[in-house]
Amino acid sequence: MNIVISKPDKNKTRQKRHTRVRGKISGTAERPRLNIFRSNKNIYAQLIDDVAGVTLASASTQDKELTATGTKVEQAQQVGELIAKRAEDKGIKAVVFDRGGYLYHGRVQALAEAARENGLQF
Repeated sequence: MNIVISKPDKNKTRQKRHTRVRGKISGTAERPRLNIFRSNKNIYAQLIDDVAGVTLASASTQDKELTATGTKVEQAQQVGELIAKRAEDKGIKAVVFDRGGYLYHGRVQALAEAARENGLQF
């Protein structure tokens, strides 16, 4: 008799967490949602107006402006600085932080703190 113990899919549980959180938070034009997506290689940040359903600004490690050197945490800090700069250019000061179901740790934390240091309020 074979008993297979299956581990839960980490991404599925993250998506369930994210869906649950998304029921509670929403971005507006005055205070957009700062959404984070983290892949194995890259990290992406978007400022989203959920009322109109549009992305106001975005930044990622794949942007030409960023140097893809350093650790992933250092790259996340650069993305946080860039998204804060782009938000400032659009006249956005306050955002709602959406960590996308990820733990507030490591790359997600580095991006958030860099965005805060560069003028975003959340």
